[in-house]
Amino acid sequence: MSWILAFVGFALLIILHEFGHFAAAKAVGMRVERFSLFFGPLLVKWKRGETEYGVGPIPLGGYVKISGMNPNEELPPEIAPRAYYRQAVWKRIVVIAAGPAMNVLIAFVLLVGLLTIQGQAKTNNRVDAIQKGAPAAAALRLDDRVVAVDGRRGDPAVLREAIGSHRCAGTPKQGCRATTPAQVTVERDGRLEQLTITPRYDREAKRMLLGFQFGASYVPMDVGPAASRSVTYMWDVTKLTVDRITALVYDSQARKEVSGVVGSYEVTRQSFAADDIQRAVLILALISLSLAIINLFPFLPLDGGHIFWAVAEKIRGRPISFRLLEQASVVGFVLVIMIFAIGLTNDIGRLAGDGFQTVR
Repeated sequence: MSWILAFVGFALLIILHEFGHFAAAKAVGMRVERFSLFFGPLLVKWKRGETEYGVGPIPLGGYVKISGMNPNEELPPEIAPRAYYRQAVWKRIVVIAAGPAMNVLIAFVLLVGLLTIQGQAKTNNRVDAIQKGAPAAAALRLDDRVVAVDGRRGDPAVLREAIGSHRCAGTPKQGCRATTPAQVTVERDGRLEQLTITPRYDREAKRMLLGFQFGASYVPMDVGPAASRSVTYMWDVTKLTVDRITALVYDSQARKEVSGVVGSYEVTRQSFAADDIQRAVLILALISLSLAIINLFPFLPLDGGHIFWAVAEKIRGRPISFRLLEQASVVGFVLVIMIFAIGLTNDIGRLAGDGFQTVR
């Protein structure tokens, strides 16, 4: 069932993204020839009005075909006035931006829904998950309450700081052990116990970890604060995503951290399989937002590329050469394929290795 739920979640993100383009094109008077879920020769198709609807065999996206997306396309006289490149620049920008805008709206609605229904997470000192093979695995137990680390008491932030104060010898490297162990006091079955656990350095977290996750309780929020919190969170994710995508050019570690469609799907599926519906919905919200951000990068054939060249045409005062657009599309397509290949390679490596860890 988890496979089906994850697939349906991804399919809905694609359908709604393309529906954004579709609805905007219809609204401004463009002629939509086809609305397709997935790529390849249509396995199932039907026609309603002037638009053909269908489902392809390759589940890697979808598309809306609008008449006249190629300015050299020959169209019957009755259709030509409604062609994409016959429309005002603002109409083209609205149609192209509607897809990413739909993904942003989906992410916002899902996040606001989570915060108002489930509530905002507030961490507590209870051990909620332990990472397999981590230092904590041999000492901590689920539902232990961490009272202190090295004698320091406080909330999870204080305890994380105490764990992070330990250091490896020399420059920290992935998996290196601290030179001194952490003295962890836990409450277990009503009794206090003293545990000795040596932290390890985690390159991704950029700090020393014991390898367990604190529990959380949830405090429901009103719609107003939930909306404000969602916008702030989405902005933080946007900045981080842009930073990570940009870092692919010069940072080999950033390239190792990229995940693709397979990884995103598998983490979502694992959340459904663990009956963690809230986490699955959060992941889908983040994927939806990421789709919007990546699609807005100014490279053809991405949506951002179409918007960039439409704005360039407006500034220039006359149409851009289609030959130049084709050349720009080749460059953009290569960049997109490179990112896709990096993500897919990493996903395959994770599947063949320790898998996708949904807790840390």
